[in-house]
Amino acid sequence: MGFFEKLRGELIDIVEWIDDGYHTLVWRFPRYQNEIKNGARLVVRPGQKAIFVDQGQVADTFEPGLHTLNTENLPILSTIRGWKHGFESPFKAEVYFVSTRQVTDLKWGTPNPIMLRDADFGPLRIRAFGTYALQAKDPKALLEQLVGTDGIFEAEEVRELLRSVIVSSFADLLGEAKIAALDLAAKYGELSEALRQNVVARVADDYGLDIPQLFIVNISLPEEVEKALDTRSSMGVIGDMQRFQQYQMGQAMTAAANNPSGGGAAEGMGMGMGFAMANQMVQGMQGAGGAGGAGGGATPPPPPGAAPVFHVTSQGKTFGPFNATQLAQQVAAGQISPQSLVWTAGMGAWTAAGEVPQLAGIFQQTPPPPPPQS
Repeated sequence: MGFFEKLRGELIDIVEWIDDGYHTLVWRFPRYQNEIKNGARLVVRPGQKAIFVDQGQVADTFEPGLHTLNTENLPILSTIRGWKHGFESPFKAEVYFVSTRQVTDLKWGTPNPIMLRDADFGPLRIRAFGTYALQAKDPKALLEQLVGTDGIFEAEEVRELLRSVIVSSFADLLGEAKIAALDLAAKYGELSEALRQNVVARVADDYGLDIPQLFIVNISLPEEVEKALDTRSSMGVIGDMQRFQQYQMGQAMTAAANNPSGGGAAEGMGMGMGFAMANQMVQGMQGAGGAGGAGGGATPPPPPGAAPVFHVTSQGKTFGPFNATQLAQQVAAGQISPQSLVWTAGMGAWTAAGEVPQLAGIFQQTPPPPPPQS
């Protein structure tokens, strides 16, 4: 290789960056020991800016386009080097390409819960997460404050910094907004824009970065609080709790009656639930129009000469009082048998229903014949 061929190989004719890394924010042109010759071409593609740095001092910045390097478009570098009347010899300088396009797939979240004082629930711990986009707006500030002498600077290198800024701004924003926890979901758009502006105010001047997009995807409450809210919502949907309990008891009675393998335990459970349901129905009627409805639910004594009312026991629990008509309905439903223990005022002890003279008639009623076969 001749002298001129060797010299030509040490001179750089084209300075460019073919960006193949989506998350790369800054890339330094690998000059090594080569020199950039006078009249070399600088190619800055869309979504890029090029910055010349001489001996640690930021010089000229180039926008997208094709540029010929001479004293006309290197005014700052010409002043630093003392090229008052142009230059003919090659020169050495560091060239940094800065990507100005948006990096859009970045995520943020609260590593620890944020304490919030809520008007409805008191102190709460909440978490939040979302997405944001990052863009370099001031290449000079970015180089001076973050990049330094790095040959390649990725978005991941500022991810932790930006997440801390976002979370800190989010906590400040919630404290100032004083929005109830149940209303946060309706404010995601408003909160997202306010949070974006707060973050931009902190990073734009200091680091030359912009956050063109920031979204709050979800704000969540602790699991136990969410379960309590679900229970509260379910109670609101149910409405009349007493009627709902009666419905549940009726469903359970039907299920127990349709379970032929339940044995004595299923029968006893069905009797107990039947008594409880009848007892609730009696109390409901008394509360609606009976003499004890306005009081605490206590059963008033029967008037003189009235038919006696009976209490029934099943599985260690007492139900009632029931009059003879109600007991007959329980017998017809299979909830009371002659062996069921009953008691009424004047009886010394619990007695089998079949041995009580006042109830003997309800066990002797002849059931209706089966319907005719069609």
